[in-house]
Amino acid sequence: MPEGDTIFLTAHRLHAALAGRALVRAELRVPALATARLAGRTVAEVIPRGKHLLMRLDDGWTLHSHLRMDGRWDVRPPAEWRRGGPEWQVRALLVNDRYAAVGYRLPVLGLLRTAEEDDVVGHLGPDLLSADWGPEAAAEAVRRLAAQPPDRPLGEALLDQRVLAGIGNVYRCELCFLRGVTPWVPVGELGPPELARAVALAHRLLYANRLRHGHITTGDTRPHARNWVYGRTGLPCRRCGTPIATADRPRDAAPDEERVTFWCPHCQRGPSPTPTVHRGG
Repeated sequence: MPEGDTIFLTAHRLHAALAGRALVRAELRVPALATARLAGRTVAEVIPRGKHLLMRLDDGWTLHSHLRMDGRWDVRPPAEWRRGGPEWQVRALLVNDRYAAVGYRLPVLGLLRTAEEDDVVGHLGPDLLSADWGPEAAAEAVRRLAAQPPDRPLGEALLDQRVLAGIGNVYRCELCFLRGVTPWVPVGELGPPELARAVALAHRLLYANRLRHGHITTGDTRPHARNWVYGRTGLPCRRCGTPIATADRPRDAAPDEERVTFWCPHCQRGPSPTPTVHRGG
């Protein structure tokens, strides 16, 4: 599932292409919205909220989408909108006089009153990339983390968008490494100061990556050097040289839950499952 910085960048690009321009063509290719008529309306703004995208129109309506694992939005010149992928995968096509925004394989697409956006995003915790992120939002995120059941694994709590919004599997693994704990360490073993440091670090990482690809956590932008542990099964830890361990998703996990966890058995304290055996070749 995309990280919050990916959604922020997507919203940034959609806003630049669509905001302030009237739609000359608009098709929502899902049964529930097949009769919706958006052509002629003007897009007022496109904003991210955690992992949700909110496209606000000038008449008080909002087009809401969520990419989950497979969805994406492309922006292209109007004459080239078909070049992004198979047309049968298109769920939304929004065209103005300069750009076409094409939504592929969108698993969540809805149209609702802007005044009712809380119906779809009101459950979310503080958004790490919100324009009003500050001490109060950070304190609320720490409060929500500390209020989790004491035995709840930290990595699980970090992925819970009701606690704080924007963290996906990449940042879950990288944050735990940078804080020196495994993703399975119970929240109850971490005091508010340690949780506050994790929240502050999460904000810094997502903010630094909000307008670029790569989820860079090492400070090194080279493709092979961007992350500490994520995607590095069996490779030596960049700090201690211990092979990076991997654990597969539990069998009872939700269908859209992230599948793999990465960690360094030496640098990170706390419980962990039996690692998946890495075989070269």
